[in-house]
This record gives sequence, structure tokens and C-alpha cells, in this order.
Amino acid sequence: MDTNGIRLFVIAAETLNISEAGKRLGLAPSVASARLSKLEMQLKADLFHRSTRKVVLSIEGAEFLPYAKEIVAQEDAAHAAFGRGKATVQGTLRFASSSSFAQLFISPILPEFLDRYPGINLELKLSDTQASLIEGGFDLALRNYAVEDSSLIGRRLADDTRIMCASPSYIEKHGFPRTEADLANHQIVMFANAKPRVLVNETTGHTFSFPMASEKPRVVCDDGANMRIAAKAGVGICMSSVWNVHTELSEGSLVRVLPDYRISDSAAIWLVYPRSNVLTAKVRVFIDFLIEKLGDLSVWDPKADTRAKS
Repeated sequence: MDTNGIRLFVIAAETLNISEAGKRLGLAPSVASARLSKLEMQLKADLFHRSTRKVVLSIEGAEFLPYAKEIVAQEDAAHAAFGRGKATVQGTLRFASSSSFAQLFISPILPEFLDRYPGINLELKLSDTQASLIEGGFDLALRNYAVEDSSLIGRRLADDTRIMCASPSYIEKHGFPRTEADLANHQIVMFANAKPRVLVNETTGHTFSFPMASEKPRVVCDDGANMRIAAKAGVGICMSSVWNVHTELSEGSLVRVLPDYRISDSAAIWLVYPRSNVLTAKVRVFIDFLIEKLGDLSVWDPKADTRAKS
């Protein structure tokens, strides 16, 4: 089947103007009309109802349209996979991400991506509260938990190691907790709706859940960046992804609490998209770009020099 004819059909279905569709592909009106007629003969169906005044998509055309779009998208993705057609990759990409993550890692590299793909526009939904990909109509989203929804497909970007930390001023005022039992005497800063996580001692294997059932957070926050700022200001002890606090750990404005412990699960950062969506060229090149730029950063792993000196 002629994919050029299918591409012409998709544009004509969107514009309801065969001459305009042909013009966009550099075809004369007569050539565009003939190519669509050939496609209809191959499909043995009338895709449009034509009159001297207008063109209307037929029932068969409306039924064929989503499949036609998928064929076009797959062709574009195939060209992108072989490094061809980069200059022609275009469209608006709707991307949802944690605001905290985007501030630190996505926004700073956007200029390079936009220069590399001038035909792509970005529509960003940035919030530390989860957004529904399907209901929100997003092409791609960044999430920091495993993909359990069967309607989604995920690609792993990096590990998401979680640690506990606090500011030196807080530790000086309230003392350094030596065991998990000591946490009951400290102020805890928690992310909103956070579930208890199991921490394991990397040396002894001892485990405990944080926060414990007896612990009531002093401050609850729905934004990772503000939780980091609050902890840095001395509000209390927080659990955070290493990527969120790596700068503060390096400069000493935050220190690890119970540094021999880390989250026992294999948390990771995922790039996910709806299974019902074709992996279009614009989505594919953005995924590849993020993995290229972010996949090997040292901020994903806590280093020995970030541990608190007690």
C-alpha cells in the first residue's frame, strides 16, 4: 500500500481539502486527487464524499483514519530510528513531569533539544502531583515508580535512590539520630500522600519502615523542591531522592541522616506513554534525547562523600 497516499489521506481528512493536502506535500490538485482515488481502489472503499462545494469524510474514511495515522507515525518513527528525517520530525509534544525534576534537569537542556529538532514544539505539564496520561492527552510522562498500569509502556531512565537528610543547623539544634527509634523525637518533613518505605541497613541488613506508624509529620508538602528548601532551612528530617538534593549534599547544606540506610526497593525514574499510542517520531527522539543527556549522570547514586560525619 502506498504510504505517501495514506499520508495524503490523513492530511486531507484533517483539512477536508484535497487541494490543500496536496499542496502541503508538493502535489498538484489533479495529482493529489488521482492518488487518493488510487488509494480508494486499493481499499475498495470511498474515503470521502465529494461535491463541487465541499469534501466530507465518509464512514469508511472515518474508520480508516486512526489506522492511517498509525501507519504514518510508524513510518516517521522508522526514519527516525535510522537517523533519517530529523529535520522533518515535527508536531507538538505534550510532556508531563515532576516540577522538581524538570527544574533541575529538563528545562536546562531544552534549548539543545529545540535547536536539534526545530519542527517540534513542547507543551509541558509540570507538577509533583501525578497526572493521568490518557485523560490528560499526554504523549509522554516522567514517573518515579514502576509501570504497573497495563495501559502504559515504560522505558527506564535511571535509578531513583531515596535517602533521609537534614540541615546541619537542624542537627546541631535537635541532635543526630543514631537509630530509627530516635526519629520519634524529631520533626519530620514528608511528601503529601507518601506511603511508608522500607529502609535497609547496607551493612547489617536491618530494616525499618519510614515513617513509622507512631510518627506524625510536622510538615507535609506536595512539592519536592519546596520540601528540599524546607529541610535546608532547618525545618526537619526529610526523605528525598538523591537527584533532588545532590547539590546540597555536595556543598554540605544538607547531610544524610542514618547514612547506612537506604530504600530497599528498586525505585527508578521511568518515561512512560500510553500503550494505545504509536511511538511517534517526536516522542521517540525526545526519549532518546533524555536518555542521552540524563541516563549516565552521577546524581542518581549517593556517594560516600555525601554521608554525614557524626
